[in-house]
Amino acid sequence: MAIIKPMLAKAGPLPATQTEYSFEIKWDGIRVLFYLEKNSFTLMSRNLKDITPQYPELAALATVVANAHTELILDGEIVAFDTDGRPSFSLLQHRLGLKKAMVIAEMLKTIPVNYIIFDILSLDHAPLLEKSYTQRRAILENLTLSGPYWQTPAYKTGDGEAILAASRKLGLEGIIAKRLDSPYQAGKRTGAWIKIKNQRRQELVIGGWIPGQGARQGQIGALLLGYYDRTPQSAKACGIPQHLLYAGKVGTGFTKATLTVLTKLLAPLHRETNPFFHQPTTKDARFVEPLLVGEFEFTEWTPNHTLRHPSFKGLRDDKDPRQVIRED
Repeated sequence: MAIIKPMLAKAGPLPATQTEYSFEIKWDGIRVLFYLEKNSFTLMSRNLKDITPQYPELAALATVVANAHTELILDGEIVAFDTDGRPSFSLLQHRLGLKKAMVIAEMLKTIPVNYIIFDILSLDHAPLLEKSYTQRRAILENLTLSGPYWQTPAYKTGDGEAILAASRKLGLEGIIAKRLDSPYQAGKRTGAWIKIKNQRRQELVIGGWIPGQGARQGQIGALLLGYYDRTPQSAKACGIPQHLLYAGKVGTGFTKATLTVLTKLLAPLHRETNPFFHQPTTKDARFVEPLLVGEFEFTEWTPNHTLRHPSFKGLRDDKDPRQVIRED
């Protein structure tokens, strides 16, 4: 089975020539590629981890597809919906990283996931990467993949402003604009796909924490965050090593359960030295190996290149920390 890295989107404004693009909802979940080979299926995260056992509800999708096809590769997003029918990344956190089958089975009852399918990369061993977005979507829609735990939402064309406004009114994260003539550029982040967000969000690496005070005495008070100045590929090409740049601290957006999980995860990652290229001007900092990635909402970047009013949204175990760079 050939593993394909997912195509990525650049952050940016709505494209000037909107008639050349499709528009899809930006789902607040985790990116997952679905592989079917005969009767066996695999779920692969963005950082190429096999997460199949974590989502047993999607076995039924494999059964449905295997009745008509010997092989296929789908691209999509796993999401958890709240009681209002909106994707909730905080709710999805309860399904991430689970190992025990009994725990997974129990969580499935209370927090089932849905696989939002938006692309197809191969069908019956015929590669589709070089076909245009509209051609791939036509093939995908002919499969009519809709079930209790999966769906294929239609894409829109035309007035991107109106579609973005509608997503904002519904309280959604934003939209993705995709060039109608674009091939699938595996593993690349190009202007062919643009993510337009209603709220500014950034994935960041956790490089340390500060002990809490008052009600948070004995717990994590804030996380110290950073991003790399270049990707590993860029660092290799130019012969300059990556540096983890300090992006500020965040002390809001945590639940008690989240703080407990973070404390457990960060404890074995303790290190004596500062992982950031520039020393954070923060007293009582506790440093850790920069291996965990979180997602954070914020209002803007300050002139000092730190986040203003950041809030923790959740952990991203589907992201490679070395690939985390600043999105403008």
